[in-house]
Amino acid sequence: MSSPSVRISLKERVLNAGVWTLAGYGISQIIRFGSNLLMTRLLVPEMFGVMAIAMLVIVGLAMFSDVGLQQSIVQSKRGDDPAFLNTAWVIQILRGVALWAIAIGIALLLFLANSVGLVPKDSVYANPSLPYVIAILSITAVIGALQSTKLFEASRNLSLGHVTKIEFAAQIVGLLCMIGWAFIDRSIWALVAGNICSLVAMSVMSHIWLPGSANRWQWDRSAAREIIHFGKWLLMSSILGFFATSGDRLILGALVDPKILGVYVIAFSIFSSIEQVASKLIGEIAFPALSEITRERPADLKQSYYRFVVVIG
Repeated sequence: MSSPSVRISLKERVLNAGVWTLAGYGISQIIRFGSNLLMTRLLVPEMFGVMAIAMLVIVGLAMFSDVGLQQSIVQSKRGDDPAFLNTAWVIQILRGVALWAIAIGIALLLFLANSVGLVPKDSVYANPSLPYVIAILSITAVIGALQSTKLFEASRNLSLGHVTKIEFAAQIVGLLCMIGWAFIDRSIWALVAGNICSLVAMSVMSHIWLPGSANRWQWDRSAAREIIHFGKWLLMSSILGFFATSGDRLILGALVDPKILGVYVIAFSIFSSIEQVASKLIGEIAFPALSEITRERPADLKQSYYRFVVVIG
């Protein structure tokens, strides 16, 4: 049984992480809402519809190949081992490159399908800019893959203050890029530029602003086996989760024009904000805390789990 000081320490970290998560999410939503209002004045709604489908392709590919790198690091007894972290980083990069190549292939197939008239006219998928937007956005799979595993270490240790600050800074960078581009060229590329700039800022800051093990190219076979073995159980849930949360937009993209979908996407992002809070609390606080309890004092797991259910549920 762990000493009381350990339990108090964990409790303090959970409370601190909860404050940072809720505060960061609240500020992020305010910025997002304000930027949506501003961008709807600068851009036509159909651009948001095309962007939504393009992002669904990128997010869908990521979820269809989700091996649970963050979850592996958070729950593993080797989660603070540099060899384990570097192996996870290598897997992350290889996966990002593969996703980029697949996204390019999807963009090409969509372009060819539009060329021969296989796509329903007046649907979002028939928009001539969609294949190009998907192709350019595909680079975000590689940029995101270069993010440091220090982000996962921070989640494991419930040290979310620095992570929240970085996410906030990256969001501001993306917003400034988007607004600056929109004033020069009021096209969908303003949304694309904002997304890419935000991710570049996040990747760079994850390496230079966060404490933790610096990443380098290293492959540990036992670590790779553990990560892949753990991740295979998350893959199916990620696929089902994607269809459950994004199936509506995938279907609407084939039934309505980009303008209608754009309005729907903006409304949906506001409506789903409460659900996203619960998801962040579970993923960023409950899971790391319960993983630490499992590693250090498994006898307390059941009682701690029910406490989280009462607080979050």
